[in-house]
Amino acid sequence: MTAASGELAARMANVLSSAATKAAFAQSVVTVPLDDWVNAALLARDELGCALFDWLGAEDAGRPGSVGERHTVLLHVVDPANHNGLLLRTEVGADEELPSIAHVWAGAGWHEREAAEMFGLTLAGPPPAHLLLSETFTGHPLRKDFVLASRVVRPWPGALEPGESTAAPSRRRLAPPGVPDPSWGPRREEDPS
Repeated sequence: MTAASGELAARMANVLSSAATKAAFAQSVVTVPLDDWVNAALLARDELGCALFDWLGAEDAGRPGSVGERHTVLLHVVDPANHNGLLLRTEVGADEELPSIAHVWAGAGWHEREAAEMFGLTLAGPPPAHLLLSETFTGHPLRKDFVLASRVVRPWPGALEPGESTAAPSRRRLAPPGVPDPSWGPRREEDPS
């Protein structure tokens, strides 16, 4: 973790009492409750100088049996003066709405719409228009419970998943590049005696 990145996280924790900080992979992560999501974004921009919006993403944080019920939303912003980034994180439940931060950074609107469409997040306000998928598409392709159509049409060539049949079709073993097939080349005649 860079010292300046850790300093941004510490300053955020000092200003916002509900924030919790941790360092992971040389990045400062500030976890905020969903109720403080917009407030944390405003503080990052106005108090910490993080005027550059980088990206906003989501992940399905559901465990087996509760897939699609909890999502983690991540926001990465940068202080352009010294190029230090800050990662804000919050969790959204199935019955909760993600407040929009598009009024803080205009570029966040597209990312929020993508997260809503691909993960099934509910955004506060009117439902957004479809961004990437057609109007007739059903489901949320980036959730763990979404079944890939290509997987249904033909069997997966890799390892089997739990619950699938163990009778996998046999496949011919391929030789490394440059190694000729054993049937190629001169053959020795065997001694008949």
